Amino acid sequence: MQNTINIPSLIYLDNAASTPILDEVIQEMIPYLKEQYGNPSSLHKLGFNAMSGIERARKSVSMLIGAKPKEIIFTSGGTEADNLAIKGAALYMKEKNKEKNHIIVSSIEHDAVLEVCKDLEARDFKVTYLPVTKEALVEPVTLESAITERTGLISIMLSNNEVGTIQPIHEHAKIAHDKSRDIIFHTDAVQAIGKIPIDVRVLGVDLLSMSSHKINGPKGVGALYIRNGITIGPLIHGGGQESFLRAGTENTYGIVGFGKACEIASRTLTKYCSEVLELREYLIDRVLTEIAHSILNGTRDNRNPGNTHFSFLGVKGEDLIIKLDEHGIEASTGSACSMHQHKRSHVLKQMGLTYGQIEGSLRLTLGLQNTREEIDHVISSLSHIVEELRSFSQFKL
Repeated sequence: MQNTINIPSLIYLDNAASTPILDEVIQEMIPYLKEQYGNPSSLHKLGFNAMSGIERARKSVSMLIGAKPKEIIFTSGGTEADNLAIKGAALYMKEKNKEKNHIIVSSIEHDAVLEVCKDLEARDFKVTYLPVTKEALVEPVTLESAITERTGLISIMLSNNEVGTIQPIHEHAKIAHDKSRDIIFHTDAVQAIGKIPIDVRVLGVDLLSMSSHKINGPKGVGALYIRNGITIGPLIHGGGQESFLRAGTENTYGIVGFGKACEIASRTLTKYCSEVLELREYLIDRVLTEIAHSILNGTRDNRNPGNTHFSFLGVKGEDLIIKLDEHGIEASTGSACSMHQHKRSHVLKQMGLTYGQIEGSLRLTLGLQNTREEIDHVISSLSHIVEELRSFSQFKL
C-alpha cells in the first residue's frame, strides 16, 4: 500500500500578522478568566492574586529580552507601545528642552511609528526619515550624518514586518549615544522577540516595543521596555497603574497569557532559530528554482528566520492571496495593519522595487507549527496559481 501524506485543510503562513495561541498559554489564562477575577489594585486576596499573576508575567517578559522586571510596562499591544515610546519620549523631551525637537526614524517603520511621527510634525517637531538600501538596511553612516544637536529621539525597528530585514541596532544605538547621552534610542521589536536572541543591554537601546500575539500569546496586550533612568510621559492618565505610565485596570488574563508565551518562547528560541530557518531556506530554494520570474525581496542572510517575501512578475499579490485562500493557504502581501488603507507598500517602495515587483509581492511567514509537507503542498499550489494568473495577465514576461 502506498503511503499517503495528510495535508491539513488549512495551512497558515501569515505568522507575521498573528500567531496561533498555544494551549499552554490558554490554560495559564483560564484561572484569571474564572476564579481569579479580582481587580489588581484591590487590597483583598483576589486583588493580590491578580497582581501576583501580573508580576510573574512581568518577570517572564523581562527575562526574554534581558531586562529587569521593573523596566517592563504593559500596554494594549505593539501599536500602543510604539506610541507610548515615541510620543511619550518626544513630548517629555521637548517639555524639558524646547530645542530638542528633532526625531530620526527609518523610512520603513511600521505605521504605528510613522503615523505618530506625522502627528508630532503637526506639533512643530522635525522628523528625518532615513533612506534604506535595496536590502532594507539603514546604513550606520546614514544615521550618523542625520544626527544634529537638536536630535532627541531615534527609532529604528529591529526586524522589518514585511521583508524581515534585521537591522544592526547595536551599532545604531552606539552611534546615537556616542553623539549625545541625551538621545533616547527606541526600537520596535514586535517582529523580533521570540524569533531572534535579544538582550537589551547588548543592543544598547533605551526603549523597546513588544506584542503578545506575534509569539503565540493573546491579542490585545503588549509591553514597552524602558531602561532604568529613562523618563517618558504617559499617554493615558488616570489611576496610576503601570508606574503611572499606562493608567487603567490591567488586562490581567491577557498579561498572564503574554507572560506564559514569553516563557515558552525563551524555551523554544533555539529550536525556532534552527527548525524554522531550515524550513524557510527550503521554501526559498523551491520558489526561486521552480517558479520562473520570482524574486526574493530583501537580504537572504540577515533576516528574520520565519520571514520570506517574494515578487512574482506578471501577477497581482491580492489575486495570489485570494487564490491561495481558495486552496486553504493563508498568506499576505505585507503588513495586516495597512490592509484597511489599501495602499501600496512603503517598505518596498523605499527599497527601490518597481511597480510590477510591488504589485506582485507575497509574504509567506513561518512558525514552529509548519512542516515540510505543508511547504511542498504550498509550492505545488503556488506554481499552479502563478501560471494560471499569468495566462490572464496582459503583462508580457
